Amino acid sequence: MSLGDAMSRIGAIQDTISQVSGVAWQSSPTAVRASTASAATSAPAVPGSVATPASSIPPTIFSQALQTAVETTTQSQKTNAPQPATVAPAEIKAKRPVSPVAEPPATAGGADGTAVVAAAKKYLGVPYVWGGNNPNVGLDCSSFVQHTFKDLGISLPRVARQQAKEGTEVPSLAQAKPGDLIVTRGGGHIGIYLGDNKMIHAPRPGETVSIRELFETDATIMTIRRIVPAVAPATAETASGNSTNPIAVENIVATAQRALFENQVVGA
Repeated sequence: MSLGDAMSRIGAIQDTISQVSGVAWQSSPTAVRASTASAATSAPAVPGSVATPASSIPPTIFSQALQTAVETTTQSQKTNAPQPATVAPAEIKAKRPVSPVAEPPATAGGADGTAVVAAAKKYLGVPYVWGGNNPNVGLDCSSFVQHTFKDLGISLPRVARQQAKEGTEVPSLAQAKPGDLIVTRGGGHIGIYLGDNKMIHAPRPGETVSIRELFETDATIMTIRRIVPAVAPATAETASGNSTNPIAVENIVATAQRALFENQVVGA
């Protein structure tokens, strides 16, 4: 029932009370008490019963009840009204469309993700030390990452929040490759992806550089960064079948050498 219907029915009840009691609906308690007394004097007594005319209900009580009903109905309508759907920022990030990863340029040494993983594993067992920057004493998470890439001739900033801006962004965990950086805790922690949903990192005081299952998701990962190509360009070319067959190269060289020999020796 709508609020308007409720008000209409209340008005009809007021009219009925007035007709039965002979007292017009009034807002003055004094006037209603006088009318009620008059009606009670003129009404015939019924043996064994107590007369309680409808008009004996004080209008102030009825008005208070009416006001409470109106407020309750209005609040109920507000509470039950459909609310606009909200989407958490994490859900928005999780629903981002998958887009191609822009591979970073090749490094001078030709390092790729496989080389990063191999360099990182050399630090397994090194103790975690907050602010540590010496592998012989201990490393923190960002120092471990910095040392790993330094071994490959690649310079990275010292802290995780700065490292999180390096390279190119990988849009989703499904597109991550071994050697990519996984940044979590709003930039407070960083590790290196190994593939197969695992990462290597320097976790916390009392622990060492170790490998663990990656429980984070796209919703909780701040960013994924690719510092070097996932696959070295030469390897990628060979894998795609675009490289020249080594046997064919040898045949071409041999043919050229025979032609040169015939021109210079036989034709002389």
